[in-house]
Amino acid sequence: MKKPNSLRAHLLASIPALRQNPDRLLVFVDNGHIRATSAPGLSFTYDYQLNVILTDFPGSPDAVSVPLLAWLLVNQADLLTNLEKGKDAIGFDVDVLDAGSVDLSLTLPLSERIIVKRQSNGTLHIEHPDEPPLTPHLPQATVQLIGDGQVLAEFASGEPVGVDIETPHPMPRRGR
Repeated sequence: MKKPNSLRAHLLASIPALRQNPDRLLVFVDNGHIRATSAPGLSFTYDYQLNVILTDFPGSPDAVSVPLLAWLLVNQADLLTNLEKGKDAIGFDVDVLDAGSVDLSLTLPLSERIIVKRQSNGTLHIEHPDEPPLTPHLPQATVQLIGDGQVLAEFASGEPVGVDIETPHPMPRRGR
């Protein structure tokens, strides 16, 4: 699994209070499952709950939340772009220790795809693909609908808002 170490490194690099005291950042993988289908091959997905704990943290929870959201936008964007998933995707608990520090626990449902390919020599090769990237919407433009060589309609597209998730085109399977 790559995401727990990736998030840990991101938070340590982003938050000065953690960079000065990295032992205050604990990362655990809980309730993990390996999900596979009966499709040909041995590829699978890790599904798990990531528990990130900051002990005796002297900063604002905002200092953690914003870098966390930036990391999720790249590494698990569906938690931000899917409104149904996002309702309760990022859980947290806070223990107020005193006026200047808290223990903060964050829980995130994460998944990682693992591609397993058989090589020509019979060995298996494992790949951890990156998440599909987010791309900006197409810019506002005049759109023409053309049918039978004639302009059927012409209109201005809406002002772009947000981002789209790129979906890679599935590769054709052998024998099809």
